[in-house]
Amino acid sequence: MRLEGGWQTIQGLNAIGSGGLLGLGIGDSRMKYSWVSEPANDFIFTITCEELGFVGAIAIIAFFALFVWRGYVIAMRNPDIYARLLCAGIITKVAVQTLLNFAVITNSIPNTGIPLPFFSYGGTSLIIQLLEVGIVLSISRTSQLQKR
Repeated sequence: MRLEGGWQTIQGLNAIGSGGLLGLGIGDSRMKYSWVSEPANDFIFTITCEELGFVGAIAIIAFFALFVWRGYVIAMRNPDIYARLLCAGIITKVAVQTLLNFAVITNSIPNTGIPLPFFSYGGTSLIIQLLEVGIVLSISRTSQLQKR
C-alpha cells in the first residue's frame, strides 16, 4: 500500500477509531507512541478521542460550540460597535481555527499545522488565546443584560 504522504492522517483516523465509545482511559493512548506524529500539537484531538472515546469527543465539540455561541451572544448585546466587532472577530478566529483543526484530523482538508485552541501544546498560542478570552470577558462586563 502506497501512502503518498498520508501517514499522519491515516494514523490519526486510526487513533480516533480505536477509542471506541468510552475510550481507553486518560493517559492510556497507544497511538501517541511513534504512530501519530505531533500528538501534543496538531493531532491532539485524535489522542483525546482515543483516550476519552466518542463521548469525550462529543463533549469537547459541545464545549467549543457553547464557547462560540456565548461569545456571539456577548458581542450582540454590547452597545459599542467597536467592542461588538472585536468580540465577534475573536470568537470567529477561535471558531475557524477549531473547525480547521477538526477538518485536518478527519481528512477533510490537507494538513495545515493549525493547533486546536486551548488544547495544543505551545506557550505562545495559549497565551494569545487567553488574552483574547480576557478581552471577550472585559467586553462582557459592558454588555447589556437581557430584560425579562
